[in-house]
Formats: sequence, C-alpha cells, structure tokens
Amino acid sequence: MTRIDQLPAGMPAIITGIDRAACGENVWRRLHEMGFDEGVDVEVLHKAPLGDPMALRVGNMTIAIRRAEASLIRVDTNLPATAA
Repeated sequence: MTRIDQLPAGMPAIITGIDRAACGENVWRRLHEMGFDEGVDVEVLHKAPLGDPMALRVGNMTIAIRRAEASLIRVDTNLPATAA
C-alpha cells in the first residue's frame, strides 16, 4: 500500500484509510466530508508543477487538495480484475 501523493497521474486505486492520528480531527472530518472513505475509487488526475494542489477523482467527483493532505490518504493499487 502507498499514499495517494506518490501515485502517478492516471493510476487508479482504492482508498484503504486515512492517517487520522497524523492529520487531526478537523482535517480528517473535512476529507471524510469530501468523500475520502475506505473502499472508494480514486485516481490522480493532475499534479501542479510543484506538486500543489493535486486534482483527484474521488468516486464521481473531481477534487483539488494539497499534497500534505493527500499524503495522509492510504491507497491500494492492486485492483481486482474486472470481468469481461
């Protein structure tokens, strides 16, 4: 597993958790309200030249967050194969 800020643009992943201890209650709540929940599909759409902000697809939404916040989100890139 890795952090979403480490993914290249275009790589799909599934959120496995948020480092709640590192981010504090307010940031965790804000991420949760934006749809960052365990089991949700996520993809990096774009990173600014210096890395901030990042555009992410979360479920059906496009959200821009800071790299520091993205580093709190754990993801798994080993997605199950889809049936043909």
